[in-house]
Amino acid sequence: MPPHIFKTSPIFCFMCPIFSIQVPYSATRIAYLCINPFSTSLFKGILYILIATFSFAWMNLLARYLSEMHPLQVVFFRAFGTFAFIFPYMLYKRIPVVGKEVFWLSVRGVIGFISLAAFFMVIQRIPLGSAISIRYIGPAFSVILAVIFLKEKVKYLQWISLLIAIAGVFVLKGADLRIDEFSFFLAILSAVLVGAVFTLIRYLGPKEHALTIINYFMVTSIIGSLFFIGNWRMPIGNEWLWVILIGIFGMIGQVFMTRAFQLADTNTIAPFKYMELVYALGLGLIFLDEEHSYMALLGMLLIIIGMVLNVYVKKKANPPSKDI
Repeated sequence: MPPHIFKTSPIFCFMCPIFSIQVPYSATRIAYLCINPFSTSLFKGILYILIATFSFAWMNLLARYLSEMHPLQVVFFRAFGTFAFIFPYMLYKRIPVVGKEVFWLSVRGVIGFISLAAFFMVIQRIPLGSAISIRYIGPAFSVILAVIFLKEKVKYLQWISLLIAIAGVFVLKGADLRIDEFSFFLAILSAVLVGAVFTLIRYLGPKEHALTIINYFMVTSIIGSLFFIGNWRMPIGNEWLWVILIGIFGMIGQVFMTRAFQLADTNTIAPFKYMELVYALGLGLIFLDEEHSYMALLGMLLIIIGMVLNVYVKKKANPPSKDI
């Protein structure tokens, strides 16, 4: 048996600071990871979450470009693009399409559809970075709903983190005069429903395949958006490219994000999801000439601090059993 080195080894900590393992590794394994860190599940998980957030940022930018189209028509193209890729794959891999928890899968689909529709409406009305920032407080509502319906216990610091994030929302609302009352309501509604979706995924996760859950969301969004087909119009010119790319970027983001959370511990990689806001601010500035005041940026920063602190507190309370 080769000798073992624990995480407390100063040599190990110096050479591989990315790892925070609670269990010993063989010297051979440690040497391999130090030489080839890109092979670890943690690195791949972080890389995949960055790809996913980058894709979602582009998808949201394109949704803004399509502001002259009905938002439910944009929802249709986003959902259909993902469905067209994952449904054949599910059939090929014989992944359950119907699932076992049909009722709750359907509820998750409906809630996700309403949240996405409200969010796309907001994107067409207010700056991209502001819309994404407000929607990011979804996990705050997820915590509250998990306490009520899943009987989960919440740490004192988690409540503090949620108050920081909510304070950031109101700082942003007060600083950015482009956020009207109706858009603010829609953004909060979308965030609340995102929290409900997270809670339902927590419930469904151990029982259903990830693609089954995603597929219900896509199918429900396609069906729901078709009820508004009377308000649609044919894309013209570059809009054909935008609607195709929305479906592709949405599919890439969905697949890579799902894979990221499968590869690495949720609490470890969740903070990287907030890179989507950084991407959105950059894309909004470059392509939409959107600028933000220092107070608005402070509000966004408070939202991120609150949500990352929430993840950190959860991680301390429930340390991961593995990280590679």
